[in-house]
Amino acid sequence: MNRTLLLFLLCFASISALHAQTFSVSGNVKEAETNIPLLGVNIIVKNTSNGVVTDFDGNYTIDNVSQGDVLVFSYVGYTTKEVTVTDQRLINVTLETDSQALEEIVVIGYGTQQRKDITGAVSVVNNQTIEDLKPIKVEQALQGTAAGVNVTPESGAPGSGININIRGIASNSENGPLVLIDGYQGDLGTLNPNDVESISILKDAQAAIYGIAGANGVVLITTKSGKKNTAPQVIYDSYVGLQETSRKIPLLNATEYALLLNESYANNGQDLPYPNVSGLGEGTDFQDEVFDTSPIISHNLTLSGGSERVTYSVGGSHLYQEGIVGAEKSDFRRSTARFNLGIDISDMFDFSANSIYTSIDRRSINENGLGSVLFNALNIAPTFGIDEEDLDGTLGNEIINPLSQIENTFNDYNLSKLNGSVKLDFTPLEELTFTSRLGYSMAVSKGKDFAPIISYGSGKVFNNVRSQVNQNRINDNSYTYDLFGTYENTFADTHHITGTAGMTVIRNWGDGLYATGYDVPNNSWEFADISLTTGTNDGLNNSAYKYDIRKLSFFGRLQYDYKGKYLVSAMLRRDASTRFGPGNRVGYFPSATAGWILSEEDFLAGSEVISFLKLRGSYGVLGNDEAGGAEFYRSLLDGEATYVLDGMLVNGTALGRLSNPASGWEEAEKTNIGIDLRLFNNKLDITADVFREDRNDLLIAGIPVSGIFGGGAPGSGAPTINAGTTRNQGVEFSVNYKQRINDDFRFNIGYNATFLDNEVTEVNGTDFLPGGQFGVGQPQPSRFEAGFPIGYFYGYKTDGLFQTQAEVDAHPSQEALGAQAAPGDIRYVDINGDGVINTEDRTNIGDPIATATMGLNLNFYYKNFDFTAYTYASLGNDMVRNYERAQPNVNRHAYVLDRWTGPGTSNEVPRVTTGATSNMAFSDYYVEDASYARIQNIQLGYTLPENTLSSIGVDKLRVYASVNNLYTFTDYKGFDPSASTGEAIGGGIDYGFYPVPRIFLAGLNLNF
Repeated sequence: MNRTLLLFLLCFASISALHAQTFSVSGNVKEAETNIPLLGVNIIVKNTSNGVVTDFDGNYTIDNVSQGDVLVFSYVGYTTKEVTVTDQRLINVTLETDSQALEEIVVIGYGTQQRKDITGAVSVVNNQTIEDLKPIKVEQALQGTAAGVNVTPESGAPGSGININIRGIASNSENGPLVLIDGYQGDLGTLNPNDVESISILKDAQAAIYGIAGANGVVLITTKSGKKNTAPQVIYDSYVGLQETSRKIPLLNATEYALLLNESYANNGQDLPYPNVSGLGEGTDFQDEVFDTSPIISHNLTLSGGSERVTYSVGGSHLYQEGIVGAEKSDFRRSTARFNLGIDISDMFDFSANSIYTSIDRRSINENGLGSVLFNALNIAPTFGIDEEDLDGTLGNEIINPLSQIENTFNDYNLSKLNGSVKLDFTPLEELTFTSRLGYSMAVSKGKDFAPIISYGSGKVFNNVRSQVNQNRINDNSYTYDLFGTYENTFADTHHITGTAGMTVIRNWGDGLYATGYDVPNNSWEFADISLTTGTNDGLNNSAYKYDIRKLSFFGRLQYDYKGKYLVSAMLRRDASTRFGPGNRVGYFPSATAGWILSEEDFLAGSEVISFLKLRGSYGVLGNDEAGGAEFYRSLLDGEATYVLDGMLVNGTALGRLSNPASGWEEAEKTNIGIDLRLFNNKLDITADVFREDRNDLLIAGIPVSGIFGGGAPGSGAPTINAGTTRNQGVEFSVNYKQRINDDFRFNIGYNATFLDNEVTEVNGTDFLPGGQFGVGQPQPSRFEAGFPIGYFYGYKTDGLFQTQAEVDAHPSQEALGAQAAPGDIRYVDINGDGVINTEDRTNIGDPIATATMGLNLNFYYKNFDFTAYTYASLGNDMVRNYERAQPNVNRHAYVLDRWTGPGTSNEVPRVTTGATSNMAFSDYYVEDASYARIQNIQLGYTLPENTLSSIGVDKLRVYASVNNLYTFTDYKGFDPSASTGEAIGGGIDYGFYPVPRIFLAGLNLNF
């Protein structure tokens, strides 16, 4: 009995001891980047079947765990993590996204593709880059981050346009890419950068799937959506900042101005205008007066999450940016609201919908032209007081007080836009999916500007003897309907095929109405509305237009790979566009691509250096039907004419621009050869491409035709015809290196560069097309001409200054340019050697297109600190300095202090005089190298430790400080070497560009 009891007690003790060795472990699993709780994460005790999954809030509890067990945390799209159990009962885990896996999926148009299988030239910019740069507009995130993409602002004014060119300028008209937002045709300018998940840029024949609209490249935007199996997450991003001008032009102060003016008068034998300069001092610095330190504020709020079958993301944002010139007279407001919803209706049907509403309110000042605010600030004499006007007209008829100009500027522009898409996927078979997608856009804009009665002085062109208000209302609408099917399957484990075929219907339509009213009550902006005006005018006081463009397209694409290493694809698209006449309405756009993944071959499979190596090539034909008009094959009744009716002259309408039924789309023939290389276990990523594009059948308006057709009548013009060819060719590459030194420190370094050669190879019907403007009354300085770059500068080449009268006498006469030369004047080169300097001696004196662009981007992460720096450079582009006036009494750039005052004193800056000279003739004296390197953004952030935040229910709190456009390294004398009007012919002419502001920001990212 005693032995039996003892045995029982021993067994009970053993079982109790064994039971005491196991316990339960609880915790929470979150995403490392956002601290979002993850639903459905698998947690399993390694080498056992004991496992659980996280609940909606990311929480879990797993029983029967022993000390020394290894818990394995795994989730699709995230790096698996293993944690060894010691004696703790609470284990919280953060999972990092598997960047290697996520980077493999790239949007390529009508579908996605693994990056390793892509055979075209595609660049991707992700939302982390956008987060680092904090761009005000989405376009800014592409500058210096995507090889082959050049981004130039039209102005630094809030809300101003931004130009995007992919692999150069190929057309004389429209060069902007096709932009698709979640599949529908959209506008980057109205998009909130915080709503963007990723950006794909199709640069070569890969874009042929978009046919007639893809010649200028394609930008594919994917907006943010919710994630399946994640708890509701609120993200709040906000920043506030101050803006200042990134540059000022050194000008003469009042004393320097007066001394220089005395010298110029004396050199012409005139009395001195300032016999006594001792009391002038510094005078008024109007440049300082017009520049302001202005605020910028941004708020963005997002709620997202998802269950097993539903994902959602909703959000709103507000941005306010005040101008650095004109303050509230030059400001920009953008408010957005959006939603993104995805529903797995069943195993066969998936539904998604997204929509974005944007409201924009913008006011602006006169900028980037002769007579702009900055133009006047640079040219008004510093001897004038802040409130003083040039009543006697001593500065000429163009120069007025810029502060008065701002005060008397009144305008407002409002845009309301709703766009989005709905999509239904039907998957009857695992290998087959049909997609039906409707994208839509509806925009209404209203604009108004008011010109009060004002007099700035004798003869000023800005004087207004009668108040008037101009108003407009514009409706723009579009829809895109896609219906396509995708079949993907693998046969015999070696043959992988993806086929896509479908159709697209596009309609763009709208109308606009413009009207003018005179005699505004009380001469006041408050009463500036046509309904309140009382005056009349004999001329036409209103105008209108409407358009309706339709396209029908059919497309097909076949992608094939053998054993995952031999890749080919072919695409064909048929487009029909109502822009062209019935005989030229339909076009076919084929392309083919191929690739070879050498790293899959046996001779490289075991390499410890080469992780991935792929050669690829593409060839295809794409189209462009954008050339500034809705239709080219017929004329509209938008011209003007005077008729004789019953013996009286009556003003009426007539045919506008002449029609051309034979016009057709431009064709872009694109060839690309590239290599993708990853080394050292994917730490070093290299991509390089050699490309060429021949743009044929350019749509050109303005080639002269016989006057018998009436093209010279008011409101009319020459027809648009196919009459030119251009070529862009070059090399681009990008290098990215990432390294994790230890758990506390990691970094990424990225560099990309593009080298480009541009040439017009043919122009039909005329010798050249002119463009741009220089000075007043001078020939247009830019040309589109065979054998030269698009928009090259055409003028006189200089050879220093005449130092003595003997040099003048020995040189060919320059009198044909406006005046006989004298010592100290510019010496022009006799290009044709005929012994006289005249218009026949003009030649190529500059190229506005950069020969090289590059970006260098750095990211460093140490513990909870992060630091980023983005830089961009443009090399080899020239710009025309056209913000200086020839009037004798205007102010000057400080470089004139180094002027010629006698033999040997200067060989660069000519003498000053009020007499007639030929120094203002357009020459390379006014063309400058506008190469520059810019520190675009630096940012320092700190993320508070998780254990500090958990007690207050906050998942993530990051604070940061950043500076945008910190500094620009350049020898260019003007405000901004990066700016451009966006015109293909005349885009590199500086009328006093509104500079891009330097912005100091402080912000926070809050997740809970």
